[in-house]
Amino acid sequence: MDRMITVNVELGERAYPIHIGADLIGQTALFAPHIAGSSVTIVTNTTVDPLYGDTLRAALAPLGKLVSTVVLPDGEAHKNLGTLNLIFDALLGSRADRKTTLIALGGGVIGDMTGFAAACYMRGVPFIQVPTTLLSQVDSSVGGKTGINHPLGKNMIGAFYQPQAVIADIGALRTLPARELAAGVAEVIKTGAIADADFFTWIEANIEALNRCEPGALTEAVKRSCEIKASVVAKDEREGGLRAILNFGHTFGHAIEAGLGYGEWLHGEAVGCGMAMAADLSVRMGYLDDAARRRLVDVIIAAHLPTKAPALGERRYVELMQVDKKAEAGAIKFILLKRFGETLITQAPDAEVHATLAAAV
Repeated sequence: MDRMITVNVELGERAYPIHIGADLIGQTALFAPHIAGSSVTIVTNTTVDPLYGDTLRAALAPLGKLVSTVVLPDGEAHKNLGTLNLIFDALLGSRADRKTTLIALGGGVIGDMTGFAAACYMRGVPFIQVPTTLLSQVDSSVGGKTGINHPLGKNMIGAFYQPQAVIADIGALRTLPARELAAGVAEVIKTGAIADADFFTWIEANIEALNRCEPGALTEAVKRSCEIKASVVAKDEREGGLRAILNFGHTFGHAIEAGLGYGEWLHGEAVGCGMAMAADLSVRMGYLDDAARRRLVDVIIAAHLPTKAPALGERRYVELMQVDKKAEAGAIKFILLKRFGETLITQAPDAEVHATLAAAV
């Protein structure tokens, strides 16, 4: 095995490791400590199963477990109650018990739905995250946020439920389409912008290496992103305050996803555009200087992400942003930048929000 890096999420009895390295999906030893029961259910999708399903099943075979696989349709459009029920149907049909371990093999949609199913089935069964996209490796597989979408709001139905382990195989990123890779880079950029100015500068210097899917650059990006997110989650597991900073760009971004219809833009594409909009609002509110805004927009563009928002209409944007987990009594809260590495959570005057929306399209 190539050198593997492990980042620990420190949550007391719910602590778990994030293993980062090449060709980890086939390593039996990484899975063995986290599977206590006699059966395993792999949850994956029609795109990922042909690529990595056999490798994972072969890795599990020496453990002598009963292994079954649920293959779901691919895409954000299927992150809903109907698809979630397919997981429950399979678990009930196979008489899965409380010690059955679920393994999420796929991107953020698979990870979120598998984690939510694990939280709900028999009121909680163990699960392992095996993220196969950059976005899921640096963000959605870490921290225990699970859930599904509703037509009126993204990720509004879910639970906090931590995995037993995260196994982030950098080698799996070799098969990512360029658009999916760029979507993951958006979350890397977000992490540097909100939490580590030096990391943001590193991203600027290495953006082309990330675009080329160079293993060294990707490993560093995943490692540092996971370190930052693990630190934030350890301090605020259930998003009582600090953890909300991880939603920089997401208030606008979630509105874009819901307004267009889930799957029209990838999550990372919406976040990339949402960060540009949040930076614009930060400048209008007097928190961020325009040179910093320009740096952020430039690196978003360099990552081949959109910075112009779809023309949903200002009123529609506001309606969608009011259906947001951070909103209180309909008042929208924004994560804004003061400088790279420093954020604030605040409301904004309607006039400034509308000015940002008008400038974004």
